[in-house]
Amino acid sequence: MTAKRGVAISLFSGAGGLDLGVESAGFDVAAAVENDRDAAETMEKNFHGLANEVIRKDIREVTTESILRAAGLRGNARPDLLIGGPPCVAFSKSGFWLDWKRAGEDPKAGLLATYTRVLTEARPRAFLFENVYALTYKNAVSRKWFDLLLGEIQKAGYQFEWRVMNSADFGVPQLRPRVFVVGTHKGETPPTFPVPSYGGRWEGRHTGDPSTRHVTVGQALEGLVSEREPQEVIRGKWGHLLPEVPPGENYLHFTAKRGHPDPLFEWRSRYWNFLLKLDPSKPSPTIQAQPGPNVGPFHWENRRLRVPELKRLFTFPDDFQFVGSRLSVQRQIGNSVPPLLAESVAAELARTLT
Repeated sequence: MTAKRGVAISLFSGAGGLDLGVESAGFDVAAAVENDRDAAETMEKNFHGLANEVIRKDIREVTTESILRAAGLRGNARPDLLIGGPPCVAFSKSGFWLDWKRAGEDPKAGLLATYTRVLTEARPRAFLFENVYALTYKNAVSRKWFDLLLGEIQKAGYQFEWRVMNSADFGVPQLRPRVFVVGTHKGETPPTFPVPSYGGRWEGRHTGDPSTRHVTVGQALEGLVSEREPQEVIRGKWGHLLPEVPPGENYLHFTAKRGHPDPLFEWRSRYWNFLLKLDPSKPSPTIQAQPGPNVGPFHWENRRLRVPELKRLFTFPDDFQFVGSRLSVQRQIGNSVPPLLAESVAAELARTLT
């Protein structure tokens, strides 16, 4: 007998990276809320189990009742799983140089409360929340919101666990840390996290399973044939320097400390991913949604990564179809949760619920 699949509802769905993993773990995403037009169309193009069209509105204007109705849930029926990751700009460490962000005045930070509002009203058996790991930083901005989030989850009647997880520790060829909070309704079995299946170096220490090495970029892209893209040419002010950068290195190659005969940059005067080039023998560093002109990681062939390559490095299926311009697709992929990581977390929740 085929096991019955759980019903999930998705908030802040984006292009559906989290949703893909959740479906692979045994749930059906029945309703999704996403305000970005291209991302919503990407969801509809790839997720054929949605009970209705993606709800394309600001989630603050969407009632929980309408989300449940879109999922085909009536009366006292409740979903098995609520998933979502509110926009992370308010907490991303790359934005802490802005005074108004450091003061906690980014209105998008309040979207955390929207997630817990739906959690409280929808009463799912379990939930899965994802965000940038900078949300857990013990500073005046992030930790305040994170503590509020956890407090609201507890008030809603859920027991929970949270953990910062490195995507590469779960088979993703990318060193991409994310924070996950998972929980079950009080009365259900307490939630747990999956055990890492891969391991390697990250931020100066070893993480994950030491017996199996992280999947590398070279392994992930092996055998992939992709067409050239007009946008792959590096046109920034410093782009002409990229061929001189060794694989795995960045702008620091052109500093006196590295012994460059004609230094162009001061030591640690730029972001780490400035002129950063991939090393095929290692996982990719974090890939951003909106990289600047000279911001990598770049391919070791001295160009930007192509869309099929980006999909591989995020573990999207090769046949997954994105809607929109090249810039929009980069943004959709860069904002996504790697499906393979999401599957690992959701599969553990599924085991808990059964």
